Amino acid sequence: MARIINTANPGKLRSQARRTIAEMLRHLMSKGGLDDEARDMAATIVYALRDIGATIEVTTESWEKRDYYLKADKFRLEWEWAGPAAQRLESVIRRGTWEMLPAEMMALVPRFSDVRIVKFTRGADTWQGNYRQLLAED
Repeated sequence: MARIINTANPGKLRSQARRTIAEMLRHLMSKGGLDDEARDMAATIVYALRDIGATIEVTTESWEKRDYYLKADKFRLEWEWAGPAAQRLESVIRRGTWEMLPAEMMALVPRFSDVRIVKFTRGADTWQGNYRQLLAED
């Protein structure tokens, strides 16, 4: 029987989402003002934070099956900030309180300071239309 390789493992998805957020933060910091592209990038961060939050339980479930409860709890505590950060940023976007966006971005920067960006790998297709899509959600 062949070995099954899970290409969508939670760690890889989490790393990809972290890289996306780090790049969006770098792009947003270099922007002079708020435009449609900046709104799309902020919405992209919300989606990536949601993706991170979704991987946490998947990771810890497999550890708990092996009775690694302490490891699972420590991991949850390490990543518990992602869900509330996504909610706060989504609230800023939905209410249109864009003056609060820099504070939310600055709160995220230390969480992604370990992601080293030598070259941008995410293209404009990563964020285009995400603002409209986020507002269309109910």
